[in-house]
This record gives sequence, structure tokens and C-alpha cells, in this order.
Amino acid sequence: MAKVDAPPDHAGAYSAQRDERASNRLEPRGRGLLMAGCFGVLLLAAGPFVFGTYLLNVLIQAFFFSIVAVTVDILWGYTGYLTFGQSAFFGLGAYAAGLVFTHGGFSTGYVVLALGATIAVTAAVAALLGWLSFYRGASPFFATVMSLVLPIVLSQLLLSGGQWTGSSSGLTGYETFDLSLPAWYWIAGAALLAVATLAWLFVRSDGGRVLAAIRDNESRCSYLGINTSLVKIILLIATAVIAGLAGFGYGSFSGVVAPELTGFVLGTQLIIWVALGGRGTLWGPVIGALLINVGTAYLSGSMPFAWQLILGAAFVTVIVLLPQGLVPLLLKPLRHLAGNSAAPELVERAVRAEYKQALSRPALQMNGVAKNFGSLKVLQGIDLNANAGELVGLIGPNGAGKTTLMRCMSDGAERSAGAVVLCGNDIRQLPPDRCVRFGLGRKFQNANVFETLTVAECLRLAGTIIERPSLFKRSNTLALPPYAMEVVRTTRLDQKLGAVANDLSHGEQQALELAMVLALEPRIVLLDEPTAGLTKTERTQIGNVLAALAHQYQLCCLLVEHDLDFVAEIATRIVVLHQGRIVMQGNFNEVVNSELVKTIYAGTAQSAGSDGSTPHREAS
Repeated sequence: MAKVDAPPDHAGAYSAQRDERASNRLEPRGRGLLMAGCFGVLLLAAGPFVFGTYLLNVLIQAFFFSIVAVTVDILWGYTGYLTFGQSAFFGLGAYAAGLVFTHGGFSTGYVVLALGATIAVTAAVAALLGWLSFYRGASPFFATVMSLVLPIVLSQLLLSGGQWTGSSSGLTGYETFDLSLPAWYWIAGAALLAVATLAWLFVRSDGGRVLAAIRDNESRCSYLGINTSLVKIILLIATAVIAGLAGFGYGSFSGVVAPELTGFVLGTQLIIWVALGGRGTLWGPVIGALLINVGTAYLSGSMPFAWQLILGAAFVTVIVLLPQGLVPLLLKPLRHLAGNSAAPELVERAVRAEYKQALSRPALQMNGVAKNFGSLKVLQGIDLNANAGELVGLIGPNGAGKTTLMRCMSDGAERSAGAVVLCGNDIRQLPPDRCVRFGLGRKFQNANVFETLTVAECLRLAGTIIERPSLFKRSNTLALPPYAMEVVRTTRLDQKLGAVANDLSHGEQQALELAMVLALEPRIVLLDEPTAGLTKTERTQIGNVLAALAHQYQLCCLLVEHDLDFVAEIATRIVVLHQGRIVMQGNFNEVVNSELVKTIYAGTAQSAGSDGSTPHREAS
């Protein structure tokens, strides 16, 4: 569906020349969108004067179906949630109109009642479905299965409703709005245009990029303080209400509702329309739904069985050969009109006052922490405290439990016993997104970023809990705290803000993840082998940054690292973990020269001694 809105605002990065070049690149895109929008509005306005009665009927129904296709694309194409349940919400809206108008009558009061019932019932059912589908630990496959169950159950309830729901015959002949066919065409078309335009603005906004982040890397979202389950539940409720209102419009227009409107078949057809048109594009599913509905209306009568076979074969062909759908392929030659978005302007923001106040409390307190996998005891009786300004090196042989210890610090459900207190807050059994809000930031061993998003989008998402993003706009500035800004500038990521994260080198991805963690303004930073796979120059850069975090900015850093030379340069304290226990802690020289540590690493020392290297510097 064509769009009438101008493209989102962009700002230049650092110079007037760059601003001018970015503006020149965006002018063709703006003109293209304006022309497409004008054509769409013109076609919508002229439709009743161009199309015959039969085609108008088909298009009106297709408009309502296309609205639901847009909601499926938001859930599946942008968030990664494959759902069959939107047909159920569409059917609920249609039946709200049919039941109220059949058993109550048609009047202004009953119209308000039907609309209220549509919104309330679809929101309630969606909230229940979302809670069952996205509770902590539920897999994406389970969520899809739950969405598959809903239309099946709802269809059976309607079939068993007897005369009240019309059973298999549905409800027909009820009084509804006395509007002409052109009026319905304009109402349905305007509703589709409004929904598609708002959806287009939303998915391209700073807030809407959270959906793509969840699709790319839900775990990283949680460790940025984003409650992904709540986001998906709210999104499901919003899209369910929109689908329900589309169903209300369909039921009011057609004067006929049947259990098939809530069923699994329609849910599957919605997915087919989205896949054929182009998943993750919004306009692709709209065009796909319109073309397939019109084609079905004209060809199903002359070749009913062959048409279904053709449609099925087309779906399989597109999924195998064109996974992005047909419309993106057809419009590929026009992509040069879009140009490249200008990078946002980097600005430094002041650290929050509550962060500075937290410096007076101990950063980390662990008492009696244990982790068991059945009879296997991975951690036993861990007591560990750390304060602001400390950079604690956590060392030990492979299998000592270092990474497990970090998981226990950052996820309340990980430990089997003991207590973990972050900045004075007991994490109890809280999930990572709640622990992050206590002042925790965690960097993983392997770079953990959002592969399809740009560097600027990744960094902006990292500040979601600091500054709530807009749901319909893009900000032209990117605000980072001073230490995150230092990482970005030291590693020259400030020159690649528009680059896609997946295209960065390994070292740049490591630096990007560290900058994302620091954008949270954490009090405690967990670093799991931050120099793994880096060049000597990159290791030096990261080492300088980490030292500054503790000594200059007074963050509490816990570092798991195998390179003891690197640890010796920056750590203020060393903690040795062996067989799930802390066996020693102290300064670097005390630890590496102790007989206990030499005994623990005796095997490694023997294998390394023959080449003249220092055994204890390779052991960990």
C-alpha cells in the first residue's frame, strides 16, 4: 500500500558538508514516497468510479484482511513471532458485531457496545495468550503452538454455541450500517491506509527497532534491561485489538459471520499472504493480501481445485527460492532511490545522579552462592565482595566455574543456593532485565550484538532504560555516557555508526558490545574474556579503556581472562577459582607466586616449561 508520509528525520553527523550530502541522498527517496503516496490516495479516491460492483465487494473484504496481514507481519516479520492466532482475533471482532446486532439490535448504543466488546474481549484473550506464550523460559516454538491452539479452540466453541452463535451456519441477516458500497470502500481503504502508515512509522522509529532487536537477539535485549516478554505481550494485545476492529468492520459490512473467520485455515492464509508478499516489509503483505484475494475471487469459480494447487505451489516456490517474498524482488531496481541514512550526531550525556549516589554502597556481595546440576556441584560456598573502583581478575583452569559464577551474578534463577546483592539490592530469583536495573552490565565471551541493526541503532537500544525511545520518530542525536563515548572513539566506531553490526570485524563487534553495556550506565561490569580473538593493538585499546572504567570512572569490573599478562596490567585484585571454590585472592604477585596456584596449574606448567615461557602466565 502506498504511503503518504515523509521519511523520518535525519541529522548530519559532524560537519555541514556531510549534512548536505546526506540531504541530497534523501531527496529522491522523499520524492519517491510522496509520488507513491499520492498515487495510492488517488487510486483509493477513484476506485468506486473505476471498478465494478463485484470488484468493489472483493476489495472491501480484502482491505479488512490486509489490515490483519499487517499485524501478522509486525509480529512475525519484525519481532520473529510466527503466529496463527490473528485469525481468532479477527473472528472475535466479527462475532462481536454479529452477536450484538443479532440478539440486541442495531442502534448507536449497540454499536458502542459491540465496539467495546471487540476491544475488551480481544485484549483480554490476547493478554492471556501472551502470558501463556511468553512466560519466562518459554521457547518460540511453544509460543507458535499456543497461537495455533487458539483458533482451533475458538472455532469449536462457536460451533458448539447452538442458536446463539449460529453453530456451523454462523449468523446472517442481522441489521447493520446502511452505507453505500463506495462509502464502505472508502472507509475500509482509509482504515488500511491509516494502519499501514502508522505501522510503517512505528517499525522505523527508535522504539520500533526494539522489535527487530528481539528478533535478532532476545538474550542481549534482556541484558540491556528490556523486558522482552512484556514487550511481546503488549505488542500482541495491540495487534489483536487492531485485528479485532478489522473483524468488526468485516462483520458490519458483510452481514454474515461464520466460525471459519476465527479458524486455523484463515490463520494459515494470513501467513501465506505475508510470506508471498514479503515478510518484514509491511507493504509486501498488503499487496500480497490484495492480489491473492482478488485473484481467488476471480479464479476460484472457474478453477476451484486448480487455484488452490497453484497458490500452494507458488507459496512453496517463494519460500524455497525467494525467502524475502515477491514484492521486494520486484522493487529491487528502485532501492537506489532510498539512499543511505545519515548517521546521528554523537553527544555526551551526564551520568545519572542515582548512579553517583550508589557509589557509597558495596557494588557486589555474594554469600554462600552454590550452583548444582543434579549431583554435580559446579559452585560451592562462594563468598565474594567487590567495591567501586576495583577491577577484579577472576582466573582459574577450564571448568573451574568462572562463567557459571557470572551467570549467578546476573540471573537470579541460575544459582541453587546463597544470596547475591547488587548495589544493595537482593536479586532473589529475578531475571536478567531486572538485575540490569540494579546497576549490572554483562559482556559475553563471544560478541553479542544485533546483527541486522546498525552500530548507531545498537547503541541507541542499549540506552532504552535510560531514555525512553519515541514510538513514531527517529532521534537525530545519539547520547552516550562519557565512558561509552570513550570506547566508541578509541575504537573508531564513531566513524561507522551507519554500518550494519554483522559487517564489522570481530574486534569491532567486541568493542560495540562493550560500548552497549556501558551505555546502560552500569555500576558493575562483568567481562568474560573481552580480549579473545583481538589483535595486539585492539587488546591495548581495550585494556586502556577497562583501566579507565575502574580507576577514572569508579566502576566495579569483574574480568574473566586467560591472558595473565593482560590481567597483570590492569587488575587491582586477583581471585582464583578452582573446582567451584574460591581458593585464593590477593594482588597479582601474591597469587601467581603462591605454591597453591602453582600446584593447581602444575600440569600446565610442565607442558609450557620446555619452551622457556612462564608457566603461571599460560595456565589460566
